[in-house]
Amino acid sequence: MKFRQQRSSIQNLVLLLVAVTLTSCYGSPENSGNNRSQDSTTPAVEAVQARYGSLPLSERLSGTVIAQNQVSLYPEISGKITEVHVQNGDAVQKGDPIVSLGDKQYQEQVQQAEANLRINRARLKQAKARYQELEAQYKRTKKLSDQELSSDLEIETLQAQMSSAEADVELAEAQVSQSESNLQEQKEILAKTVIRAPISGTVGQRNAEVGMQVNSSTRLFTIGDLDNLRVEVVLTESMLNEVKVGQTARIYTGTGNNQQVMEAKLSRISPFLNNVTRSTEGEIDVSNDKNRLRPGMFVPVDILYGESQQATLIPTSAIYTNPSTGKEGVFVASALGSEIEPAEQVDPDNPPPLTEATDIQFKPINVLAEGRMELGVEGIDPGSWIVTVGQDLLSGGRGKARVRTSSWNRIMALQGLQRQDLLKNVLDRQSGSSGSSSQ
Repeated sequence: MKFRQQRSSIQNLVLLLVAVTLTSCYGSPENSGNNRSQDSTTPAVEAVQARYGSLPLSERLSGTVIAQNQVSLYPEISGKITEVHVQNGDAVQKGDPIVSLGDKQYQEQVQQAEANLRINRARLKQAKARYQELEAQYKRTKKLSDQELSSDLEIETLQAQMSSAEADVELAEAQVSQSESNLQEQKEILAKTVIRAPISGTVGQRNAEVGMQVNSSTRLFTIGDLDNLRVEVVLTESMLNEVKVGQTARIYTGTGNNQQVMEAKLSRISPFLNNVTRSTEGEIDVSNDKNRLRPGMFVPVDILYGESQQATLIPTSAIYTNPSTGKEGVFVASALGSEIEPAEQVDPDNPPPLTEATDIQFKPINVLAEGRMELGVEGIDPGSWIVTVGQDLLSGGRGKARVRTSSWNRIMALQGLQRQDLLKNVLDRQSGSSGSSSQ
């Protein structure tokens, strides 16, 4: 599994970091007191106590943080920016003005549309008056015709004129409707000179300055709801057999000692796989009440999809593979008892004491289940002190070592450090040691 492949590089880096700490704290004769001769030949190692339980099974993914309703703002018309109403980081409500464009041209177009509407309404009134005049004349002529005082030709002529006048009225009404629509359209265009917030949220990624000429392809701002975010992760086809909606997701923010964990649920999974990559997207809705996340961040995400069988649990960094034989196992400090208190933190300037030289045994193990930072194994009793740092110092067949006992929290924190954090700590430790020795 991929955890086996990752374990070696993680273990080596953890070993490097803590080995430098051990060397700087205990490697010089001055730190050895009356046991100087013994300390110079007995290696110093670090151990943690194995425990019994079920191993959470997880899938480590990389997530991208996106704001809910995150959208980019573009103008719908061309123009020159005359005013920018907000700054990066400002909170806005839906409908608030964001950017204003020059509107003189669009104001004139509205005025022209209003004038055309007035003209067409006057023409409609004129056409109606003409029709009413002909209608009245027709009624008088019809009465005379009934008394045989008017000819049929006059009646027919008036009927034709009325039909023409009625058509003029309909044409004028259509022109009025067209003018009204044009006026409404020009007013809407004029309103677009003020770009407003489509949603309530926070603005950022400003790309708007007074005097800029912009068009419909110019992005002005990005706006989104920073209180409610979502983390998108890529899921491969094989993951879909284990990863399901509703499973717990752990999102890691910060690095080193500042790393924090946010828990949420896998909210949804797209049912459509990419034809090329054979992958799809999963989404995790997150409440960002403590502002730990920012849109655009890449964050590690663990999806917990179940638990292993009950077994003895040890850190992944405890595994040692003999380079000569390929045999896999752990070193056990067999003489240490459970009454020993482990160290939660280690101060290089005032480290906790090491034990006296104690017996160390190498024991083969059988891995039953693998998590990201823990293993479920058989072959080791719960409560045994397992060497997690310094195995290379024991690989030459040495059967004794001085042990510093550490807590699970400390070992998990070391294993959770990113590579760059580990290397930085190592370099800082080496630099500090060199500075002290030069003095």
